[in-house]
Amino acid sequence: DMSWIDIVRKEQATGRLQELYERVAGPGGKVDNVLQIHSLRPQTLEGHMALYKSVLHHSGNKLPKWLLETIGVYVSLLNGCAYCVEHHFAGLSRLLQDEKRSREIRHALETGDLEKAFSEARERAILNYARRLTQSPAQIRQTSVQEMRAAGLDDGEILEVNQVVSYFAYVNRTVLGLGVTTAGDTLGL
Repeated sequence: DMSWIDIVRKEQATGRLQELYERVAGPGGKVDNVLQIHSLRPQTLEGHMALYKSVLHHSGNKLPKWLLETIGVYVSLLNGCAYCVEHHFAGLSRLLQDEKRSREIRHALETGDLEKAFSEARERAILNYARRLTQSPAQIRQTSVQEMRAAGLDDGEILEVNQVVSYFAYVNRTVLGLGVTTAGDTLGL
């Protein structure tokens, strides 16, 4: 099954849930399991989608989408959330359109050896911050933000990084805490 709790499938949805499902449906009218998990409380589906779109897909973001997806894949790997790793690595690969580079990035994130795949100091600073915030949030100090600033990020970009890391902490725990699987999902859309 796709999760440990009951869900309302698209075919059974009515009212507000049906409207939301129609809005979030991908190609072929499919709704990802990570979104269907909210079906018993449509208001959390609405909140999840608003957060997802503003954090990862808003035109006001300055950091490149592939980098935001890379942060998401890294946080999901660190949290052991295979569902999000597979979905967002597929998205990352689609954005990069470079199979070799995608594999390089995934290997670096899986091994923690970031230097090989990320030659830019700003990318390494971002990923180091993502790792610290994910693994030991109470130990974060202002120096972690200063490292990103020193590597050339402005405070708006630092906020973008923080919000992607925080969003993935939320979605990883939604998926892991309710046993959401990729059964029937189309990856990377």
